[in-house]
Formats: sequence, structure tokens, C-alpha cells
Amino acid sequence: MAPPQQITQLFDKIDSLKPQFIQRLADAVAIPSVSADAEHRPKVVEMAKWMEKQLADLGATDIQLKELGIEEGTKDLHLPPIVLARYGTDPSKKNVLIYGHYDVQPALKEDGWNTDPFKLVQEGDCLYGRGSTDDKGPVVDWLNILQAHNELKLDIPVNLVFCFEGMEESGSLGLDDLIKAEAEKYFKGVDAVCISDNYWLGDSHPVLTYGVRGVSYYTITVEGPAADLHSGLFGGVVHEPMIDLSHVFSKLVDPKGNILIPGIAEMVAPLTKEEDALYDNIKFGLDGFEHNIGSQTVIHDNVKPALQARWRYPSLSIHGVEGAFYNPGAKTVIPAKVVGKFSIRTVPNIEPRKLDEVVFAHVNKVFSELGSKNKCTVELLHDGDYWVSDPNNWSFRAARRATKDVWGVEPDLTREGGSIPITLSFQDNLKTSVILLPVGRGDDGAHSTNEKINVSNYIQGAKTLGAYLHYLADEQKDA
Repeated sequence: MAPPQQITQLFDKIDSLKPQFIQRLADAVAIPSVSADAEHRPKVVEMAKWMEKQLADLGATDIQLKELGIEEGTKDLHLPPIVLARYGTDPSKKNVLIYGHYDVQPALKEDGWNTDPFKLVQEGDCLYGRGSTDDKGPVVDWLNILQAHNELKLDIPVNLVFCFEGMEESGSLGLDDLIKAEAEKYFKGVDAVCISDNYWLGDSHPVLTYGVRGVSYYTITVEGPAADLHSGLFGGVVHEPMIDLSHVFSKLVDPKGNILIPGIAEMVAPLTKEEDALYDNIKFGLDGFEHNIGSQTVIHDNVKPALQARWRYPSLSIHGVEGAFYNPGAKTVIPAKVVGKFSIRTVPNIEPRKLDEVVFAHVNKVFSELGSKNKCTVELLHDGDYWVSDPNNWSFRAARRATKDVWGVEPDLTREGGSIPITLSFQDNLKTSVILLPVGRGDDGAHSTNEKINVSNYIQGAKTLGAYLHYLADEQKDA
């Protein structure tokens, strides 16, 4: 079935505005809004003001830059503001909250970028630049949609509430509190939330995402000697913290990814036949995994168990060690104190506090069995819960129709292996449904060198997001 005439007109207008849309993204990428770097914090604020002006020029109203105060643990480092805005206030229309973030990961040319990371460079169908896909490209696409409707004098059939933050890449500091504070104020009456801060599974087939894993991040600190020691003088004489930590690490997870902590597997929600069937027709193969990681090191022999391992089962990853020697060359030191870091990606029905209990108990038991005279402490650094939605609800039905119009295929229904804790915060505090509607591809290299978004995805993504709003107005809300 062909899309309605007004949506066809919208698609044609978006195509005609492609040069302007690419320039808008170039302007956004040029602002190095790196939230993790204190020296770049003024640039993050500059990006917020750029967003404010763009929204004002495009007709948004009630624009507010919500100040969040001083970042905890600093003396005078201000958190960047959260940008709130409205587009449309018709009480007869549904209200859709659009979330995105305008901060980016750090990037330096010497990290291995082929081009200046803060200058948008087009090569073929690819637009290279930090933030091009995470998350400036999708955020700017929402601005593009406003421009296209304005130039067509075409009504957007829903009211939009924008919420753009500048600390997502640094833990979304302050956002959770703002959502709670504004739930019955600025966000009152929101009927659906749309987030475009994720990606297709591969590089050729569109997806809609209905779930993400949570994450619990832990540290294990092992300390003994009062200072670092010379291994020639004290090797074999003292209990070495690094050796103790290595033994504890070996009891957390095996080389095939099986978590060795008792009690975790029993928490996981059973796999139903209905859920299992959702994986049968997903347009992805093991070669897609191998392409994304650049090697043939996937644990599983078939794509279905690999996808389930990534989406609906927990995983444990060891990330690094503070205090240990890591520079090139040789250094015969026994570190006095080491801090090991690992995380567990959580899924239904793992409860964070119950998980903490079994993790702490296991680490302490393993360490006690070593008979070491060193001291071991295990702590939770931070956590975020999992999120799962109904992929057949009214918001997903609208997104399916939009995707089919733009890409000519039914989207795959996917979950994410990574974590986006803010989805749950919006869902629970606003008592509404959330959808992850990605624009970019699985090979975009978010957080990596040479991050890119394809021009085709950037432009077709604007069409998808725009059509989604029109079809959402038509859909009957679920009871």
C-alpha cells in the first residue's frame, strides 16, 4: 500500500533539502561537545545554545535550558543544561516526547582518525565525524523534520516535547532527577517516548528495538604491601595483589562466556516459545558479527544462540586493572594495590540488589579460599536496570508502518546488548511506552575512530521519523 499523499510530499521535501540537512549536521559536528573532558565543558554548553537557537528558528516554543548545578566531586564544574522545548500544544493531539543527547565521546586525530573528527567529511555515501551517528545525526534529523514540515506548511499531527541532554556519554548526570521533577510539569500528559540512540543490527536491514540489557559495574580491590616492591627482592616472599586478583578474575567467567557466579543463571526469565520464535527470521548472520568485530572469534556456531547471548542472557566482561604496569617494555614491579574492574549485563528478571548479594558473596568466598594475607574489597561502582517493552504496542505499530514506507521491508524486532538506563526512567516516571527507533547502522563505529553515518540512513532516517509521527496520530493507544 502506497503511503498517503502528505507523507509522499514530506519524503520529496526531505530529499530536496538534503544539502541543507547535511550542512546542519556539519555545523553540529564542528562543536566538540565532549562531556567527559572538563576543558571541553564550555563547548558542551555552546552546543546546548546551538540547539536552543535551532529550535527557536524552527518554531519551537517554551524553550528552556534547565540548569543542573555543579558536577558532584568537583568544586566549580557546571553540568551542561538539559534543553527542553515544545512544538505544538493542541490539546486534541497526542503528545510525543523526543529524547536525544548532544554530547559526544572524546576524539583526537592521533587516535587513528583518517580525518579531523570534528569536521564532517563526506566520502561516497558516508559522513565521517564524531557524533555523526551517536547522537547528533539522529538529533539533527528531528530538527530536519521540523524544517520540512514548515516549508510544506504541513501540520505535524502530534505535539512534540523535546528533551536533549549533554551528559549522556558521562552517565546522564542529573537527567534522572529532572525526569522525576518534571513528570507532572513539563512532561505531564506525554503519551509516548521515542529515542533514536541505537543502531541497526547490521548494515542492510532496518530494525525496531524493544529491549536493552541493564548493567552493574563492580570493582575488586586487592591490597597488601605498603608500597610497590621489587620482584627480585620480594618475589616469592609476599602475597602479591596482582596474582590474587588474577585468581579471582578466573573464577568469574569462563572462556566461553559462561558466568561462574552461583545464583545468577537461576534469576534469568525462562525463554518462552513465543520469544524464541522472534529470533527465527531476523536478517542477520554470523558473518555480520564477524564483520562488526573484524575477526572470526564468535563463541557460537549459529546466529540464533549468538543473538540470544547478546540480548536476552546476562554476560560478564572483565575490563581492566588499575595499579598494574601496562606501558611498553619491562618493569619488574610488584604492585602494592590493584583495582580490577568488571561488569555484568543484566536481563529480566535479575534484580540489581540480589545480584549484588551473590556477586559479593562469590568474590569474598573465592578470595578467602586463596589463603592470602592481602585485603580484598568488592564494591558496586554503578548500575542501571534492564528495559523490555511490548513490540506490538501502538507506538511500534506506527513505527512498523513508517519503516515499511521508507525501506520497503518489515523491520526486524531486536533487543540491544548494551544499556540505555534512561529508557526505564522515562517509562516508569512518565507511566508511558518507550520505543527505540534507530537511524544509524551497526557498522557506524559509535565511540570508535572514524565514526560515520551513511547519507542514505541520515536522509531516509528523517523520513522514517517523520512518517512515524503521522502514523502515531492514527494509531489507537493501547489500554
